[in-house]
Amino acid sequence: MADVSAGRTPRVGVLISGRGSNLQALIDAARDPSYPAELTLVIANAPEAKGLERAEAAGIATQVVDNALFASRPGFEAAITQALVEADCDLVCLAGFMRVLTADFVERWENRLLNIHPSLLPAFPGLHTHAEAIAAGVRFTGATVHFVRAAVDAGPIVGQAVVPVQPDDDAERLAARVLQAEHRLYPHCLRLVAEGRTRVVGQRVEIDGGDGAPGQTLFSPEI
Repeated sequence: MADVSAGRTPRVGVLISGRGSNLQALIDAARDPSYPAELTLVIANAPEAKGLERAEAAGIATQVVDNALFASRPGFEAAITQALVEADCDLVCLAGFMRVLTADFVERWENRLLNIHPSLLPAFPGLHTHAEAIAAGVRFTGATVHFVRAAVDAGPIVGQAVVPVQPDDDAERLAARVLQAEHRLYPHCLRLVAEGRTRVVGQRVEIDGGDGAPGQTLFSPEI
């Protein structure tokens, strides 16, 4: 189970690199007083990241930790950890954060660090997922939220959303459809973790009171 401090609403730090559309989905979810997590800090590794404007508009504290100013990844990540610790964050969400994290950082936040990826992992990790899905001829793709491990796009799966691949899809059209699913899936999975309903057992996530198989909360978006 994620190490969330008992007796208070978990505080969440979000790491971004770009426009922050998944950040906006989390912001929108957290506006509901019943949502079990508080977005406390948004950190961008690039000062031009548009997601910073979304956070500021929502009244969430922001910080830029520019990776270009650091000689090494450990130094860059130490600055991020310091900001998260000073903000008293319990959980961390990667939302379009385009930097590979070291094993030390991942271990520091083990089972408290979530990522969303635009495919049904373990299929199509890395970049160009939508073009690869179309080229492979799959009938379904989707999005995955998982606890982060040192390997890229790896780790125990909290939830997945299934999206059909249409015969006339190109990568851009498919990406837009998957993004709609991402915006539903990420707040849902963060809710499960923040409520303390997730438990990592080996490489699987068991969900207390969850539907479907352990480690997978599968749904299809309205499309």
